[in-house]
Amino acid sequence: MDIEPTAQEKARFFASSWGRVKALPGKLKALVISIAKSIKKLGQDDPRRLIHSLKVGLALTLVSLLYYARPLYDGFGVCGMWAVLTVVVVFEFTVGGTLSKCLNRGFATFLAGALGIAADYFARLFGKKGEPIVLGILVFLLAAAATFSRFFPRIKARYDYGILIFILTFSLVAVSGYRVDELVVLAHQRLSTIIMGGATCMLISIFICPVWAGEDLHIAVASNLEKLATYLEGFGGGYFQSCGDDGSAVVSKDGKSFLEGYKSILNSKNIEESLANFARWEPGHGRFRLRHPWKHYLKIGALARQCAYQIEAINGCIDSDIQASEEFKSKIEGSCKRMSTESGKALKALATAIKTMTDPSTANFGHVENSKVAMNDLKFALNAASLQNADFLAIVTAATVASILVEIVKSVEKISEAVHELSQAHFNKIVEPTVSPEKPQQLLHRGIIQPVSDADGKANVFITIHEVSTDSPDKEKPHHQVPKPGKRMEM
Repeated sequence: MDIEPTAQEKARFFASSWGRVKALPGKLKALVISIAKSIKKLGQDDPRRLIHSLKVGLALTLVSLLYYARPLYDGFGVCGMWAVLTVVVVFEFTVGGTLSKCLNRGFATFLAGALGIAADYFARLFGKKGEPIVLGILVFLLAAAATFSRFFPRIKARYDYGILIFILTFSLVAVSGYRVDELVVLAHQRLSTIIMGGATCMLISIFICPVWAGEDLHIAVASNLEKLATYLEGFGGGYFQSCGDDGSAVVSKDGKSFLEGYKSILNSKNIEESLANFARWEPGHGRFRLRHPWKHYLKIGALARQCAYQIEAINGCIDSDIQASEEFKSKIEGSCKRMSTESGKALKALATAIKTMTDPSTANFGHVENSKVAMNDLKFALNAASLQNADFLAIVTAATVASILVEIVKSVEKISEAVHELSQAHFNKIVEPTVSPEKPQQLLHRGIIQPVSDADGKANVFITIHEVSTDSPDKEKPHHQVPKPGKRMEM
């Protein structure tokens, strides 16, 4: 009786195991398809990623010749591996990132190597017993000072990698110099291979499908303004026409997607600062000169984030369980719609001006002024509204939305001023065709009419007509006198 249940359990176990084995190929196939789709999507989102991968492979292949080619290997020996290591650690996605790391690594290696050799010779002056003590003190002082300098914000932003390489190289040279006799030859070989690896990375990064950090920053800032504009242009219809019969907020799925389009701006600070830092290292390219004012883009980006946070506050009011009464919302609907719409149009005009690098003053001035007029209209509407017997909870949400829209209008005005500052010296001015007004046609004749009276009291008209030359208007020549009908002409 005990054997039969055991056999059934074994049968179930083998059946379930066989089912898993049979399902394994299908699961593996689904996993491979999923990975392939992810790779395809990653490449389609930004094809430059695939090109960057090929560029890194090409750079590594070229510097590997220091090992593969016998003449090069005889000249550099095992130090050729420093070129391979340099390519791996300095080749970045953008040109600015690659140049930043290459130059930092090159100068830091040269300076640290020179100081390391000098420290080694200085320590030898103290004899065999004093040499390690002096080297230890020098390594301690320089490493501590260099590490402390990394806490300065500007140095950390631009030279952090260089200082790290300086500490590493100085420590290696100074410490290894205690046991190595031909220290200068070793330092020269390492520096030469590092320069070769860095030069290979820079040339490939600049001349083969370059990815410019400055251009990415330029496009990113303009795109952020467009996202804000899209939200503001659709906000009026989304908020004032999205309430059900019971006053609760009703937002469609499509409306929810456009309401959340701005959220990528909230966390854009690190990306923009990184791109601006790399852009400073890049040479002049395309529409961007050598010392393009990248700091202005950071200012515009900060103002755009401020506007995005204000929009986030508005979304909190929209999603609130307590909604304003339709009566109060109808009083502020017109002004709020105009504020959001005109602000959105102004931001869209600013984004277009940044993309095309043209003067934005003529494009967005009217929209900014219209939004300010709507803001004043809102103040008059609130003053005219009778709120003495109104329920506070019934108006607080809409009043909060209106007050935030006022702040958004002010933020848009600041963004407009920042873009105008950027355009003053570095964007092209829009040259509008001007048509000179036509000169008024000159009269061919000019006359003087003087009434005179005779002694007998009869009225006469004395007419003098002068001919005026169109070539010389100052010259006047009396032509003839014509009497009016029924009148006597005086000679």
